[in-house]
Amino acid sequence: MFKVLGVVLVVLAIFAAVFPMFTDCQSQGKAITLANGKTIPMKCHWSGVAEIAAAAPLAVVGVMMTFNRRKTTLMQLGGLGVVLGAVIIALPTFLIGVCQTPTMTCVTLERPGLITAGALVIASGLVGMVLAARSNRLE
Repeated sequence: MFKVLGVVLVVLAIFAAVFPMFTDCQSQGKAITLANGKTIPMKCHWSGVAEIAAAAPLAVVGVMMTFNRRKTTLMQLGGLGVVLGAVIIALPTFLIGVCQTPTMTCVTLERPGLITAGALVIASGLVGMVLAARSNRLE
């Protein structure tokens, strides 16, 4: 079962890293134009870039969960998965955020997709922790 959870975490990590790059405003050709004519990316782009920083360690957690056999290590990896899932949710909602206009693709696609992915990561981490606590594997 831990191999399945590990693969699920790796797939969710890839989704969290790649999905924002195709649903942020910059991928749709939108940017903020400053008074001097220079353009800068909107904050949804920076949320997407920051998701890579959360997704990379999550992929490592998934790989380690796939190949690990120790009960305590599996419990700790599950806990780390829960924390990284919370970070995936917090980046587009509380920490950096997305654009304010409700019709932007980052509001309609990026934020809900990342919230769903983060919730699935949290659920997978909790399932891993519970299964590890109940297993008869090595201490």
